[in-house]
Amino acid sequence: MKEMKLETCADCPDLTTCKTIQDFFNKNGYKYKKYRQSIEFIRKNGYPAFIAVADGWKGAYGRLDSPG
Repeated sequence: MKEMKLETCADCPDLTTCKTIQDFFNKNGYKYKKYRQSIEFIRKNGYPAFIAVADGWKGAYGRLDSPG
């Protein structure tokens, strides 16, 4: 990511073809599903919307309803 000057995987144009992140997404466990949802939310709605939603979470992750 440093070489591509990206903040997170959400910024990467190669997200859907990246073997590293796809292998990560395919791991078993609830948290991996939530990581994928977070990245997809950021790609669709942007970081400010994600931060606004995440500020209301009680733990490490929570609901990701689309803004609006």
